[in-house]
Amino acid sequence: MLIIRKGRVLDPKTSADQIMDLIIDHGTIIDAGPDAADAYSRQDAQVIDAEGLVVAPGLIDVHVHFRDPGFTYKEDIHTGAAAAAAGGFTTVVCMANTKPPVDNPETLEYVIQEGKKTPIHVLTAANITVGMKGETLTDMELLKAHGAVGFTDDGIPLKNAALVKKAMEEAARLNVPLSFHEEDPSLISDNGINQGAVSRELGIGGSPAAAEDVLVARDCMLALHTGAVIDIQHISSGNSVRMVELAKQLGAHVMAEVTPHHFTLNETAVLKHGALAKMNPPLRTEADRQEILRGLKEGIIEIIATDHAPHSAEEKSRPLTQAPSGITGLETALSLGITGLVRTGCLSMLQLMEKMSYNPARLYHLESTKGWIGKGSDADLVIFDPEQTWTVEHFQSKSSNSPFIGKTLHGVIRYTICDGNVVWISSLKDCRNSE
Repeated sequence: MLIIRKGRVLDPKTSADQIMDLIIDHGTIIDAGPDAADAYSRQDAQVIDAEGLVVAPGLIDVHVHFRDPGFTYKEDIHTGAAAAAAGGFTTVVCMANTKPPVDNPETLEYVIQEGKKTPIHVLTAANITVGMKGETLTDMELLKAHGAVGFTDDGIPLKNAALVKKAMEEAARLNVPLSFHEEDPSLISDNGINQGAVSRELGIGGSPAAAEDVLVARDCMLALHTGAVIDIQHISSGNSVRMVELAKQLGAHVMAEVTPHHFTLNETAVLKHGALAKMNPPLRTEADRQEILRGLKEGIIEIIATDHAPHSAEEKSRPLTQAPSGITGLETALSLGITGLVRTGCLSMLQLMEKMSYNPARLYHLESTKGWIGKGSDADLVIFDPEQTWTVEHFQSKSSNSPFIGKTLHGVIRYTICDGNVVWISSLKDCRNSE
């Protein structure tokens, strides 16, 4: 039995925000209330004093790259899971652009089985198209039967509208979400850097917001006409935020996700951090970032996801146009949300938890037991100090490709609990009682 005493418990499902105790047994919360611990005095119970700390549902990341199989020098399922636990995540959804890709039951089952060996819940999407070639749909029904929770060709945009429509019709029939990487390659000169003032200063072609906008518009309208549930991944363009807003108003089942780097940084970060600030889609203008913040505040953007994309130091040290895109994100996500969204007044802490736990659970049909806190919910929790600061230096991930290295952030994760088991304890000094 695990008892968590006197924490500030946030439940995004009911909007409850109150001091209470949680009683956990066999991976489930069996009791909750202001004085619930008084009725449980077993000597073998583990007790966590959470006074002064926030207790929230374990974070759920719907967009991670664990690079396994095929690229395990960057990350593997086990180091990725360790990074997730350190970041407060108890459930992740792996993308399918591995080598070989997850377009077949054998690779799918490998990822699932390796995930079961980790201390968190590692789920995986499968590919929409065979070989990620954008030509032939995978057997989505077969892959769902073998454990795929959704479908995506993330990393490679789908150019054939008729194929996308067919995929949406099949996904609607199977009641699974599709996630889309929205960048039209025919409009891009050099990917990873926004086409604008910074790309001109650097003398490279860059990637215009129009490359994202045209595919977001297409897929929002196809979702409206097919009834499919879709996720617009790592949204970066202000115009795309507005198109998602319109699609929702029209009745489309569209969710959008944004990364912490897109709501925190703009294109000028490339001038300071070089390839560490290169990602697809790129960091865009300050006006785009402000529209993303509006989208978060008004509920247009419902999910915060990391797009955790580890790369080796050697790869990121290449010249800017040759270095791969992407950053490691799991271990800084919650703190960036607290620092950049809650402390600035953009979101309440409850709203942040909704976008990092409950809404991701809803997208993947996990909300019956995950993403909220109460009797009968899974004992997947993150306990953190929203006031204490820390400096980004070290990572549990194999990779450290982050533009946030050296940055001081608010929000120290004290414990991550999955299935009632403590899977991460912070090594930082507890400063709650210090001056």
